[in-house]
Amino acid sequence: MPLFGSTPVIGEKAPGFSLPDQDGNIRNMEEFLGNKLVIYFFPKADTPGWTKQACGFRDESEKYKNLDIKIIGISYDSPRSLAAFKEKYNIPFDFLSDAQKEVGKKFGVHRFLFTARKTFLIDENGLLVHIMHSVNLHTHPSDIISLFETKM
Repeated sequence: MPLFGSTPVIGEKAPGFSLPDQDGNIRNMEEFLGNKLVIYFFPKADTPGWTKQACGFRDESEKYKNLDIKIIGISYDSPRSLAAFKEKYNIPFDFLSDAQKEVGKKFGVHRFLFTARKTFLIDENGLLVHIMHSVNLHTHPSDIISLFETKM
């Protein structure tokens, strides 16, 4: 695998993972099968851009729930940092800690100390249906809903 990893291919199975969430519970890709899934990678917990992004998902969480779309945020932060952020902003979805940077490499987002800000949309069968290589922090959550509605 290249140093920074390679981006997965649309139409193929999304890379698997087994990572601790903010509470230390191990979460894996298989548990999300049967649901649409948003996996977004972010550089660092409790920074202005990431806060805006996470709170945008929080504010749209009822729409995601009604469309049976699950959300996961992944960073290289520790579970403890992620737990503090989740509590501070009352975030209703889970964050996963990729401290070993293995999943970031699988998804092609690894950039030395931080991940690139990318979002992956995955269908109920675990197939990658869309990759957002750049995001508008003001419209990101609603952009994703529109993409799922047009692609599925």
